[in-house]
Amino acid sequence: MALNTEPGRPGDYRARPRLRAFLLFANFFLIILAYYLVKPASRSLFLDHADAVHLPYVWTASALLLLLCMPVYQWILRHVARVRVVIGSCLLIAILLVTFRFWMAWYPGLALAVGFYILVDVFSVVLVEQFWSLTNSIHQREEGSRWYGLIASGGLLGGLAGGLIAGWLIRATPLTTVDLLVVAAGVILFMTVQTAWLARHGMYREDSAHQRAEAVRRAMQKGWRALRTNRFLWFIALMLFFSQVAEPIVEYQFMTLVEQEHSERESRTAYLSHFFSLLSACALLVNLLITPLVHRHLGAIAGLLVQPVLLGISAVVFAFNARLTVAATMKIADRGMSYSINRASRELLYIPIDPVTIYQAKAWIDMVGYRSFKIAGNVVILLLTQWLPWRLGHVDLAWVVVGICAFWIAAILHIRGQYASLSRESEAARLPAELQVMPGREA
Repeated sequence: MALNTEPGRPGDYRARPRLRAFLLFANFFLIILAYYLVKPASRSLFLDHADAVHLPYVWTASALLLLLCMPVYQWILRHVARVRVVIGSCLLIAILLVTFRFWMAWYPGLALAVGFYILVDVFSVVLVEQFWSLTNSIHQREEGSRWYGLIASGGLLGGLAGGLIAGWLIRATPLTTVDLLVVAAGVILFMTVQTAWLARHGMYREDSAHQRAEAVRRAMQKGWRALRTNRFLWFIALMLFFSQVAEPIVEYQFMTLVEQEHSERESRTAYLSHFFSLLSACALLVNLLITPLVHRHLGAIAGLLVQPVLLGISAVVFAFNARLTVAATMKIADRGMSYSINRASRELLYIPIDPVTIYQAKAWIDMVGYRSFKIAGNVVILLLTQWLPWRLGHVDLAWVVVGICAFWIAAILHIRGQYASLSRESEAARLPAELQVMPGREA
């Protein structure tokens, strides 16, 4: 099927921003819906064949695979149109999900469970990043600030729906955990058809795809230099580092208790499905109701403090009351706030910085920083629970989380003055020269 990407033809949705935003909302909804159909399955199937103590090794393998595949992916984007890469990726993932479904029926075992777990992690990163890459190609900066909140809400609703549907399919139908793979493959195929249809009707700008891929590659190369030479950006990266180190520790504690309390696979899958749905619901409510109020009345710095403060408090509670409900609360305080108020607040920090520096720093952070920082968190778990002579249990790790939150909060408070100063300079630069020093007042 030929993909028509020239603007101005009948059905060109770039000229209809509301309809375009709704279609992208639906596309993102389907991506996250499919992910949350298989995410609980991947966790549950792994615990069928291994213990939670082995999870950090799998997480590290996923992150390393993504880092190693990144140069290959960038090379492909420089030689193949972006929409075709997206459609090809979706088809490949759908085929792999169906293949794993039948492999698991014929040859169940640890190797397949690990491979499927890694596939789900890679699938979530690849499809989400491809979606935002295509979305960025059709929005100007001003349009993005207006419509991205709505589009991102599609992902939160997709997580909510995916968890509910997965839990319902396990509890109310004859389908089992492995059958969720086929359901997710069907959703991905439907989303692939939608993406191809949108491209055919001129949604995406193919002409800039190769240039954008090359620009990302060059920006990523310069990103580390931008971070090293800009103290403010360095602290933004440091805050992300603390967030990514804490995340696998909280996940490890949560999954350990899930393993202990839900030994039967279908029960475990249903529990995880409903939990992920609850997490998405909390993130959506925070995004819609709390984030705007905090930003309007208290500012971005207050928004950044919400996640580490809530996570630190819940970690202290877990240290004295190590129950699954408390671990679930701790995970919601971590991921629920990360997906909502923390992400929105962190984006506000970039506004006073010049666009070129932002692009370079964010390219490095998004492509390299996230994975590298998460590997560091996995290493912390393995050191403290397995590799060192003195070993901590999953409950003791709560105090490590509290310590990380303390440093995290300190980093946020440290950049408060810098952020205020940069914001004032940015606002002053936007004023006409004659208004920057008002008559009759001191400069």
